[in-house]
Amino acid sequence: MKIIEVTPNNVEQETLFCIKDIKKPGFESKRKWFEKRYKEGLHLKILKDNSDKMLGFIEYISANQAWRPVNAENFMFIHCLVVYSKKDRDKGYGSLLINEAEKETKKQQMSGLCVMTSDGSWIANKTIFEKYGFAEVDRRGRFELLSKTWDKNADIPKLFDWTKQQKKYKGWHLVYADQCPWHEKSAFDLLNTAMDYGVDLKVTKINSAKEAKNAPSGYGVFNLLHDGKLLEDHYISATRFKNILNKEVENL
Repeated sequence: MKIIEVTPNNVEQETLFCIKDIKKPGFESKRKWFEKRYKEGLHLKILKDNSDKMLGFIEYISANQAWRPVNAENFMFIHCLVVYSKKDRDKGYGSLLINEAEKETKKQQMSGLCVMTSDGSWIANKTIFEKYGFAEVDRRGRFELLSKTWDKNADIPKLFDWTKQQKKYKGWHLVYADQCPWHEKSAFDLLNTAMDYGVDLKVTKINSAKEAKNAPSGYGVFNLLHDGKLLEDHYISATRFKNILNKEVENL
């Protein structure tokens, strides 16, 4: 078992875990995003077995630089934790990866580690983090904010109220970031579907952690809205978007 840290120098060799084909547009968009964030302190680490098979990964960064609506001064924040195969999820692999983030957090003399969780789509649930000593400190909508701290004087991490951002989006809007390599394809598919339906979908790319913290959803980096209503907070297919369009048109 080994843990490999992805860097700008080895990213093509090690890939980005979620997308392995370096020729896909999503790989290039995530790589550019990753290289900029790497300079800001982002860590992306991949867990492999002895045959070099990828088992899981973790991505984390200082909470001040996190691309989620979280306020956690002097904390590290976990963007993503994935153990790919269901058969591998009770083998302690997730704990190995969380331990990597905790070691880095303590090395930087930070107050603790935090993460957003949910029972919904495209994000880890809180079970593994609670086993590792995390406790829920805030909740909003379908998302929980969990924290593990060793500093009794640390401020308690909080979630920003992303619902306040939603009302300013009049018409159809897709607001997304390249933090996930699959967002590029989803944005392309949704834009083309909107054109087929004669819908003016305004697409905006999030370019900074500050913008992501002020995004109109808990996930932060993918937001589909219509007239101030959040319709999806994670990437979707063209088929799913067609169903949304049909439903919204019926309600007009």
